[in-house]
Amino acid sequence: MELKLHLKSYLKLYLKSGAKIVIDLWSEAAPNAVNSLIYVASHGWMDHHAIQRIAPGKWVDLSYNAFGYEECRYLIPDEFQLNPNLEPLTPRPGVICMGGYDEAGLASAEIFFPLKEFPEFRGIYPVLGEVIEGMDEIRRIAELPTREVIYPGTDKKILEPAEPQIIERAELELFGETYPAPVRMEKQNLPPCWR
Repeated sequence: MELKLHLKSYLKLYLKSGAKIVIDLWSEAAPNAVNSLIYVASHGWMDHHAIQRIAPGKWVDLSYNAFGYEECRYLIPDEFQLNPNLEPLTPRPGVICMGGYDEAGLASAEIFFPLKEFPEFRGIYPVLGEVIEGMDEIRRIAELPTREVIYPGTDKKILEPAEPQIIERAELELFGETYPAPVRMEKQNLPPCWR
């Protein structure tokens, strides 16, 4: 599907390494997920955050604990049930997707960067933007040495960068547009890793 963009909005992640990742947010593809990401980033809750998970050859996760803020611990509805007129896009390298917790809902702003194509995620984890600068930095992070940690609330082991990769700050460039607060799930069945 060729996506025609009308509203421009950018999320810029400035890393402690000196690198910058610039994301073109696609509000036409996933409006509520984009609204939620803008809401979290605009409050500074992504600032000074260490990238939390590497799934080698699969994806890089920014967060699995709602960035450590109580204010980010909310779930939003499935994008394609909320907006049934939307055609889901396939997660692939070069885009960002919103993570989620099965039927409980999508995460408030827990975005991940796919490292390969995931047709099985199409319609589950919405694509909400494209990396227009810094894909080389994402690939660098994906290849870093890792260490095992226990995924909170489980006995499952996951991998995090052995040397923390810090997002110093997140900046938004919205070109004068305003975005509403996200629609949230009525019932908030928060995942164990947020508690």
